[in-house]
Amino acid sequence: MSVDRMKIDKEKWFAAAWQFIKFGIVGFTNTLVHLAVYYLLIRFRVHYLAANTAAFVISVLNAYLLNSRFVFRAAGKRSHAKSVAKMFVTYGATFLLSTLLMYIYVDRLGINEKLAPLLNVFVTTPVNFLLNKFWTFRVSPGKGD
Repeated sequence: MSVDRMKIDKEKWFAAAWQFIKFGIVGFTNTLVHLAVYYLLIRFRVHYLAANTAAFVISVLNAYLLNSRFVFRAAGKRSHAKSVAKMFVTYGATFLLSTLLMYIYVDRLGINEKLAPLLNVFVTTPVNFLLNKFWTFRVSPGKGD
């Protein structure tokens, strides 16, 4: 492998690693938003699955805003409506997984409903990153979206 090729590969690796770190920072912030809405709603006796749904909608909109500005900035123009729709599909898939896991944690395993969403972070974060990177915010060569 040539020195130039190694330099390019190293630069791509660092760029991808930095993007994942930024995704993690945005994800942490978004998780705080989700948890704040969730805990606020269950404090007011909203059923935990309904609270999770409301927190999901608010956190997806927050995630789109932060990810589109700080993590997956595209060189070209992007259709925000199309990207938001893709993000809802992406997060919707992990939401369904998260809801299923919460049901298993709380109703089947007896894990406290306040701990259940924290456990989901370890499953949904890597799935969300890959779906967002390679589908929601993917930019085709020569196109903005």
